[in-house]
Amino acid sequence: MNKPIIEINHLSKKYQIGETQSYYALRDTLADLMKNPFKKKSSEIKKDEFWALKGINFTVNQGEVVGIIGRNGAGKSTLLKILSQITPPTEGEVILRGRVGSLLEVGTGFHPELTGRENIFLNGAILGMKRTEVKKKFDEIVDFAGVEKFLDMPMKRYSSGMYMRLAFAVAAHLETEILIVDEVLAVGDAEFQKKCLGKMGDVAKEGRTVLFVSHNMTMIQNLCKRSALLNKGRIFFYGSTHDAISKYQKNHRSSKIKFTSGPLKWISAKQDGDDILISAEYIMEGLDSGIPCLGYAINDNLGQTICSSNPLVDGHKYSYEYTCSGRIEAIISQPKLMDGIYMVSIWFGDGAMDYVSLQNCISLDISNMKFRHMGDRDLGIVHPTTKWVYKKI
Repeated sequence: MNKPIIEINHLSKKYQIGETQSYYALRDTLADLMKNPFKKKSSEIKKDEFWALKGINFTVNQGEVVGIIGRNGAGKSTLLKILSQITPPTEGEVILRGRVGSLLEVGTGFHPELTGRENIFLNGAILGMKRTEVKKKFDEIVDFAGVEKFLDMPMKRYSSGMYMRLAFAVAAHLETEILIVDEVLAVGDAEFQKKCLGKMGDVAKEGRTVLFVSHNMTMIQNLCKRSALLNKGRIFFYGSTHDAISKYQKNHRSSKIKFTSGPLKWISAKQDGDDILISAEYIMEGLDSGIPCLGYAINDNLGQTICSSNPLVDGHKYSYEYTCSGRIEAIISQPKLMDGIYMVSIWFGDGAMDYVSLQNCISLDISNMKFRHMGDRDLGIVHPTTKWVYKKI
């Protein structure tokens, strides 16, 4: 039986909060003694410990595309840095049975003073590849990145988008057995993102392994069969991507958000019978503002928008005279959503200025909206009202 290409055993990573200097030169020690001879040495001072990762265990088989998901601060980037051998673990071990190509930041492994051409060969050398191997893939890399005109220009003159295009092209085309990609694809335009996703799919078909971190659940769903859900430095779930995304949405949900500053005091979303009610309380006194305006978008668990509205854009009128402080409600009549958990993005402004704009910030649980269920059939996520007309011919 083949061994996993990535094997992670009891992996943990500890950081010292407030640690600013990891070593002391002789002059630093002497200077400290002159200033305060009775002061404890820096190494003796107790520092707060923060475990970015704790007791991580999982394996990845060759040819798999595995997603890594979780909220900001869950430990995703720390895990990738350890797998990329950028930082060592505090405890545990990582066994990698193949060469690793990683794309964790825009321009990782590139030297700004060197040209794009020189950096392609430099990156290949860092990955342990021979010059002949890099030359074999050189034309494909340049064509994919679309930077042929700028190939002999120093990379310090590249835009962040050009950096990212070339960095991804090098990482994806050079013959590494393991490809690690962080959220950097967000830098590119939609067309290039689609191109990158297609390439990662091709990489997997070639028998290479991909670890992909993203907050875009649609990308994760389309690309990965299995995903690991991290929560506070631990593996919360590791299994099918569908189940991982579902658990991620259920575990990180709130139907109401409170604000400590700005014009909004709180905002909430809930089912109200066959309707959906989105409410917000605001105070706009002292602001040179116009009509208090609440916009929303209801998204599925992959982040795809089901419906959205904004009274300024849609020309809706308020049912009461607005004041500088009060409550505003958006009543969505009979949307007929299927049972499930949805995420709501909100926007609050006055037509001239945006005060609050948050993506997928509120969870919305829907159950038993009035329409006839047809067993366990997949009827989609929205059940519209349909009029059926029969004509005799």
